Amino acid sequence: MFSLDKLLVPIDFSERCLGAARYAISLAEHFQSEMTLLHVVSPENTGPGAAAMVNEDQRMAAEKELADFLCAALNHLNVRRVLREGSPAEVIVDQARRDNSDMIMLPTRGYGPFRRLLLGSVTAKVLHDAPCPVWTGVHLAEGPSHEWLTPKQVVCALDLGPASATVLRWANGRAKAFHSKLTIVHVEPRLDSPGEEFYAHEYRRILFARATEAVGELQKREGTSAELILESGDVAEATARAVSKLDGDLLVIGRGDLPDARLGTHAYGIIRKSPCPVVSI
Repeated sequence: MFSLDKLLVPIDFSERCLGAARYAISLAEHFQSEMTLLHVVSPENTGPGAAAMVNEDQRMAAEKELADFLCAALNHLNVRRVLREGSPAEVIVDQARRDNSDMIMLPTRGYGPFRRLLLGSVTAKVLHDAPCPVWTGVHLAEGPSHEWLTPKQVVCALDLGPASATVLRWANGRAKAFHSKLTIVHVEPRLDSPGEEFYAHEYRRILFARATEAVGELQKREGTSAELILESGDVAEATARAVSKLDGDLLVIGRGDLPDARLGTHAYGIIRKSPCPVVSI
């Protein structure tokens, strides 16, 4: 049975982290999860040649803010509040390993250590190194919509690599847990063929036929019967386009197959462009 017993929610008290926490609340209520709120205090350099350190005032301020964070909204849940020092991404990954977390939930951009590009450096490193699925979302400020709380459509993007079975299994479990529809999307990027238009069309037909057969075999092994949508072109854009057409509430993707390259080539772009939250397996 699909479960999310332990949710790790890194917070830096930004508006986006507030939104991510609200999504986590809805999952914790449904799965009766233990939610760990983790705030990482980054040591500061006090001068040339000085060792980076966290001063007592900084620690006390962080402790108070963490203790006050969403007190009323979280009062009915099993919540741990953890304050640690160090590099945010490294501490988040380490905490997930210590707790054997089922999922990390964090925004793609925030303030302080989470700031920078749309896919911030902390989020990118967590996505690369995390030992468990990572939930991310771009549109977090408002918190979850009613549609997301009762999701109708879970979209599973498969690249048909070695990790595809794991990705499909997770997406199917998530869909069943909420009685949602599951749809599989596969984007074929290799459709440029030299020669006449006929050969390009035939090349597309062959690739789509192979993908359809591969997904069919995978679904048979996993016991699923989801609808398959085939797209071509830029993987991130085509995936986002398919999710938008389906009015997807959650997108599930793989992060890669090799231990030293866990985040797949297209994962960054998919997360940036997705119109809904993404879980990277």
